[in-house]
Amino acid sequence: MRSREILRLERLDSRPARGHLSVRQLLARRLNRRPSLPKLRLDVERILMDVAHKGDRALIRWAKKFDGVSLRPSDLRVSRREIERAYLAVSRDELKALTLARKNIEKAERAWLRRLPVREIHRQGVVIRSWYAPLSSVGCYVPGGKAVYPSSVLMSVIPAKLAGVRRVVLCTPPVYGTKKVHPLVLVAADQCGVDEIYRIGGAQAIAAMAFGTETIQPVEKIVGPGSSVVAMAKQLVSDRVAIDMPAGPSELVVLADDTGHARAIAWDLISQAEHGEDSVCGLVTTSRALAEEVREMIAQLLPGVARRELVMTALRTHGFVVYDEDVDRLIQFVNEFAPEHLEIMMKDGWEVARRITSAGLILVGTDTSVVLTDYVVGTNHVLPTGGWARRASGLSAFDFLKRMTAVECSDSTLDRFVTPVGFLARAEGLPNHYAALARRWRDD
Repeated sequence: MRSREILRLERLDSRPARGHLSVRQLLARRLNRRPSLPKLRLDVERILMDVAHKGDRALIRWAKKFDGVSLRPSDLRVSRREIERAYLAVSRDELKALTLARKNIEKAERAWLRRLPVREIHRQGVVIRSWYAPLSSVGCYVPGGKAVYPSSVLMSVIPAKLAGVRRVVLCTPPVYGTKKVHPLVLVAADQCGVDEIYRIGGAQAIAAMAFGTETIQPVEKIVGPGSSVVAMAKQLVSDRVAIDMPAGPSELVVLADDTGHARAIAWDLISQAEHGEDSVCGLVTTSRALAEEVREMIAQLLPGVARRELVMTALRTHGFVVYDEDVDRLIQFVNEFAPEHLEIMMKDGWEVARRITSAGLILVGTDTSVVLTDYVVGTNHVLPTGGWARRASGLSAFDFLKRMTAVECSDSTLDRFVTPVGFLARAEGLPNHYAALARRWRDD
């Protein structure tokens, strides 16, 4: 298997061969392939409206169509007995691993919460106080399909619970053709304190959490990763409920110089590619030699890896290797790309990291594998994709809090501010604003 068949190699600003797109054109296409196609939008809108109008009946119909399972309304919610049985199907080692991941996520999130500012300002007779209050209800979506994601349960639920959210709902599709929800997902949800679990997936799950049905009460915010259908559904209901971000296909970019470790890079690209055929994986490097070595290493490893066809499809379709001797141009390229995950393997890794303005999560050093951050080190893997890292952050407890502000004014405040308020109110054509304040002032 020749390496050039798997990952294309291109100089950053080179002109592509006839019939091929440049890497920059490929990245532009990536940004445009977010779930906004008219047909997808119409299909998802149809599901959303069906659930909004027909409730549980619609959920059951779409579960039959997409998950191959016949449900009754009483089947939608996972029972306590089923959760208890799930513990019997989970090994001791799996439970220990879940516990380790849960504790590390909790430690990190508690540390951030302790640093939340609670402000009180006293000035010119005015007292302004600011504090944080949790949302009352949150819906967490956990995808199913080709893989099982108990880690996504931890990443979504733990921050919400630590923020103080009273009601946390989890929706996840059952194993195709059965009513069974994977036991690791159920155990993870129970360990985190989820209040309600429903065996429903796709756009219909997003609709249920947004609009409510006879069985599922609506929530104030929906979070969690999912397919393009789920991402579109979240966008379409965002005028009714808050969402975290329209998360799409997974992404990893490695930024390296000649100190980068080719085997580590190759394995991390392969591991990220197995998320799905639309995963985006690339190496951006100042070293032509490292670029060639990584391509050769991937070609050597691929014949023996699990899920080989899926990985190969992702790397061939959305994989790339870019090189340029100028590190400044590569950093600019990365900031334009705004990847979900960015690994930095460079001599001055932290200095380079401080120049990154757009990335969901930055991983510094040869030993900081993206796989570690997916599971156990305490960082959250629910991250912005598709360029959203330019304007959004990864999920954390902050996403489940509202900043509350209260103000109290003294009588001296009226004396001090009535005149400037008058100038501004009249300039805006709102004379009654000034009249209300002036009358109060005169009455005092």
